[in-house]
Amino acid sequence: MLDLIKFEAQFFVFCLTTLFTLINPLGIAPLLVVMTERFSKKERIQIAKKGSLTAFYTLIIFSFLGSVIFKFFGITLEAFQIMGGILFFRNGLRMLEAKIGRSRTTPAEQEESLETEDIAISPIGIPLIAGPGAITAAMLLSSQTPQLYSYATVVISLFLVLFLVYLILRNGDLVIRVLGTTGMRIIQRLMGLILLVIAVQFVINGTLSILRPLIASSL
Repeated sequence: MLDLIKFEAQFFVFCLTTLFTLINPLGIAPLLVVMTERFSKKERIQIAKKGSLTAFYTLIIFSFLGSVIFKFFGITLEAFQIMGGILFFRNGLRMLEAKIGRSRTTPAEQEESLETEDIAISPIGIPLIAGPGAITAAMLLSSQTPQLYSYATVVISLFLVLFLVYLILRNGDLVIRVLGTTGMRIIQRLMGLILLVIAVQFVINGTLSILRPLIASSL
């Protein structure tokens, strides 16, 4: 019994550290804050909840059925990486060009507000939080569970990491208040640029993963 508890504790620490590193909530925090700063406090809380839950459900599904889903639809992780890069690139351009701190008062702007709330699902939920790395980690960790109840360890680890992401996104207004409008505008441009670079790197990684076996086989 003690050996079982010790093993599960070690496996829990392994899952927690692996998922925390790959999801990197502290690293994506500036992006999350900048992408939601134009929303009100209530809207940011809704986005935080929806985005975190979207990522949680996505990673849970892929941890149990990831390999089956990929095989059934003929999807590769490389294709997922390239798709994520395209989404990142689109939103990076928006962050570079958008003006912040503007209230939405006209019907058209209110309609735009409803439309942009979908960023909670994409790109915040997928693929910013639940990206290719996190999905791969969830699939690999679930495949290493020696006992059926060890899946609970993976689920708890996912919950704790994504709860931290939720807290960061929910309290983004504290960061906005400290930095002010000018500081947020500067960070928005910088994060947009960084997001564009991440997008290009995602596409490069996915493309190289596809081309590398072809090049090796032709030599």
